[in-house]
Amino acid sequence: MRLLLALVLAAATLVAQPQPDSLTRIRQSIHQYLGRPYVWGSSGLKSFDCSGFVYRVFIDSGLYVKRTTARKYYFSMLPAAKDDESRFATLVFFDNLKHVGIVNDEKSFYHAQSSKGTNLSEFAPYWRKLVCGYRKPAL
Repeated sequence: MRLLLALVLAAATLVAQPQPDSLTRIRQSIHQYLGRPYVWGSSGLKSFDCSGFVYRVFIDSGLYVKRTTARKYYFSMLPAAKDDESRFATLVFFDNLKHVGIVNDEKSFYHAQSSKGTNLSEFAPYWRKLVCGYRKPAL
């Protein structure tokens, strides 16, 4: 009887705790994978390419996206409104749709960079000139 009561109380506690929203889950997932090496074609858990990083972050956050290339992500999502371009979790595309990252804020974004692995990079000056569009995933 005590065991049953303990299980009921434990279940009630789990249900009563608020679940983190999707943006919080995305941020937690990103931070979990920072510093991992770049490996072309990889989608984690120990290494990533740019689209594999986006895929793993969203899947781990409970958001279904198909594992594909940066170019296909671009064409499968709706354009981000001008106001959303600098908002966290917007996807930013670079270099004629060959590279993708996740916007952190108006100054920086997360991505899997071939020379540094998964990291937070500043937009300016190098990356800003390579931006070719923004897309907003369905959160």
